[in-house]
Amino acid sequence: MTEEKTPFDEDIEFSEEEGGSVGEERLFPVPEGTRRVRLDVFLSSVAELSRSRVKKLVEQGSCTVDGALCTDADMRVRPGQNVTLRMPGASEALLPEEGPLDIVYCDEDIVVVNKPADLTMHPCPSCPQGTLVHRLLARFPQLALQEGPRPGIVHRLDKDTSGLVIVALSERARLRLIEDFAARRVHKTYLAVTRGVPPSEGTCDLPIGRHPVIKTRMAVVPEEKGGRNALTTWSTLYASSSGRFALLAVRLFTGRTHQIRVHLAREGFPLWGDAVYGPEDRASPAARQLLHAWKLEFQHPVSGRTMNFVCPPPGDFPRAMLALERGMRRVILTGMPGCGKSAVLERMREHSIPVWSADRAVAEQYRPGADGWHLMRQRWGNAFFDEDGTVDRTKLTALLSRTPGMRRELERLIHPLVRDSMDRFFQYAGARGEAVAVAEVPLWFETGWTCPGADIAVIVCPDEVRHERLRRTRSWSDEKIAAVEGWQWTQRDKAAAADLLIANGGTLEELDRGVSHFLNALTEKERKEEEALLEKWTGLWSGEKS
Repeated sequence: MTEEKTPFDEDIEFSEEEGGSVGEERLFPVPEGTRRVRLDVFLSSVAELSRSRVKKLVEQGSCTVDGALCTDADMRVRPGQNVTLRMPGASEALLPEEGPLDIVYCDEDIVVVNKPADLTMHPCPSCPQGTLVHRLLARFPQLALQEGPRPGIVHRLDKDTSGLVIVALSERARLRLIEDFAARRVHKTYLAVTRGVPPSEGTCDLPIGRHPVIKTRMAVVPEEKGGRNALTTWSTLYASSSGRFALLAVRLFTGRTHQIRVHLAREGFPLWGDAVYGPEDRASPAARQLLHAWKLEFQHPVSGRTMNFVCPPPGDFPRAMLALERGMRRVILTGMPGCGKSAVLERMREHSIPVWSADRAVAEQYRPGADGWHLMRQRWGNAFFDEDGTVDRTKLTALLSRTPGMRRELERLIHPLVRDSMDRFFQYAGARGEAVAVAEVPLWFETGWTCPGADIAVIVCPDEVRHERLRRTRSWSDEKIAAVEGWQWTQRDKAAAADLLIANGGTLEELDRGVSHFLNALTEKERKEEEALLEKWTGLWSGEKS
């Protein structure tokens, strides 16, 4: 005979071959005024054991009535009789083990524990020792009086799910909590970090059952094929601006195995770190599924008072979220002609930061055979091409200066190709796990491009220094300088729109100081942003803003 079913047994059955040491023998006199009652009913009320457990003990020869062995659990006891019961001892397979326990609340009937990730709830064939139950037995030896291989456990969390768990320390609490879980009177809310951002509110009521092929997994299974009804709702507490993740508050109204993980994966938003229901991702910042039992509300099984608990997630939650929110830091580097953009890029390379240049990307599009080259030939023929097919930059600049609208038309042809090149550069650098990547785009503000989350850095250099450099290194005339700068925002306007500035006074020493100051400022900006995010998230999961 097996013990009564608990809510979490709906999907997984456990065999119970109970052995164990002999426990103490206790005397239970039948009080005067007691109506004739079945032996197992009387003993279950005074010994705080379930009737099924008492019946098993009686049938096994652990009970005497007035000194005579009694193996009939149905017999009626009378006032004045003395009933003894040899109480069950601790199972040999359940030896207490010392280990840390984060106890949130405790009284004589229940304990609420904050279970860490990577801790199995109770013994099973794959984990016979080192479970939460073993640690609980060391702290609460009275649990050894309860039956079965999982004493006190009335609901479960997956091994790699952290958070709040109720444990029954007495039989009366265990029986009542089993009833409350079965009747859905215990309200559970989880925190989950999803891949992508789902709708701000959502519900999934698809039935869940064993995967038809992979028996260690659960799946959405039609009820006619064995699936059981399941209901999950969620609300979004935080959505990343990058769209990479969201922090959800998830309510469970049924207790199917892996319910949250299965439902959210089916909706297209698996949990970060979920190696079973999510995609394989060796670069994931989460070492386990980011799921945490956050809130519990229930009636105390003995006193009846309302119990509410809120438990913030462990440190791997904010660490993974910060890594996802930050991702790779993208920097757009821009400035006026002659401000030193190429020199700054070289300094970035020396700091092992990957860099990309729009000027080089444009030059690639001007190469014979490139997409941009073909588009320009189709539009303007040989107007600014040499005999060998190369673009004559001098002729092109002259045409742009005297042909109104030609520059904007050329930009419409070439800029999308350059933008695509920049996007691929950032994607590639991010896939490699780079912390920072820099793209130099001289006409960033003029193009009207956007790059959400990127830092816009403007190199500021005195006009006289820039102009002298352009005359000396590029042989630009004052007229050309004026013409090219006439197409652009002024240095003052660019600096005002920047997130960060890099000062270049004109000497290499000043440039090096400017770059060093910029990198320090970037690090400090990131630190402050992380502090602000942590403060925001802490407010959310502390329950202050939920």
